[in-house]
Amino acid sequence: MTPVVAVLRELRQHNSDIDIRFWCDRKFAPQARSILGNFDDTIRIDTIVAGKLRRYHHLSFLQHIFIPSVFWPNVRDLFLVIVGIIQSICKLLVWRPDVVFTKGGYVCLPVGWAARLLRIPLVIHDSDAHPGLTNRLLARSAKYIATGAPLEYYSYPKNKSTYVGVPVSDKFKPFDDEQRRAGKRSLGVDTRVPLIVITGGGLGARRINDSVAFHLDELLQLGTVILISGAAQYDELRALTPQNDPRFQLHAFVSQEMVTMLGCADVVVSRAGQTTILELAALAKPTILVPNGQLTGGHQLKNAKVYADKSAVIIVDDDQLEDTGNASIVTAVKQVLSDDELRHMLSSRIHEFAKPDAARHMAKIILQSVRS
Repeated sequence: MTPVVAVLRELRQHNSDIDIRFWCDRKFAPQARSILGNFDDTIRIDTIVAGKLRRYHHLSFLQHIFIPSVFWPNVRDLFLVIVGIIQSICKLLVWRPDVVFTKGGYVCLPVGWAARLLRIPLVIHDSDAHPGLTNRLLARSAKYIATGAPLEYYSYPKNKSTYVGVPVSDKFKPFDDEQRRAGKRSLGVDTRVPLIVITGGGLGARRINDSVAFHLDELLQLGTVILISGAAQYDELRALTPQNDPRFQLHAFVSQEMVTMLGCADVVVSRAGQTTILELAALAKPTILVPNGQLTGGHQLKNAKVYADKSAVIIVDDDQLEDTGNASIVTAVKQVLSDDELRHMLSSRIHEFAKPDAARHMAKIILQSVRS
């Protein structure tokens, strides 16, 4: 969502009167209204019916067919996609935009296909190093394709593909020592000890959360810990972790303060979503990635590999965290905090992936699709 806002900000700077509408599924609408509302509460948000194909990296083809909880929802969602296409066609006929920009995700499929049927220029952006199914299906229809990782990781046609990186807010840039101290004070944490920020993404990550809770005493010996747990497990973790220890903070979700938390951190432990990684790259943060290997197509594993290939991050195996007795996160954090040379190397190498002009470049491609 934050990359979309970054692109919209650039479009508005080009033309303040540009008519923008944001389409998403009903489940995501409240979050979209909150995030977009902080940017521009006049942007209209519409909901689209959409279905997704459940494909799990750890399941075989036959398991996808014979496990009822996977097979039948896929059958149902096939019909939802058809409904979404019809709905999108009707909405596009009424509004008739000059261009449709999709950022990936299953809700983009019916919208993108509807745009193709109505001959409206389609521009797609694929953040992940592993192209998602929606983007692969839309690629042939797209006028331009922008990618979050170098083109060598994609099979898209090179003649219409451009490596732009992932658009992030211009607030994501390296903090100097004084900014880190001031940020830590604003967060209410000790400026004299390292700050460890651990996040599983917007929805949290149970294995990471459980491992942190189990090894919290060991982590607190290394520095202050901020855990962003996601809403689903927040109450459970609140009962398991200290609430009055100044060395520990638990948050269900962070919006406005996320830049400060990450910018002040001495080390960040995160899932391997491409947007988060590029935000950390822009901040030049020493990073430990725990990619979720069970997600569709193993895309987080492939995201992490892009950076591991350049020795820009440390990887912790998510499967090891299933055993809460495994202290691999503690070991990795200790390794980073105890080695100044390693910390500097991780910081500089991940920063090489930063694309500060990605949002401007993406906006330029969208506008070019209208003119050409």
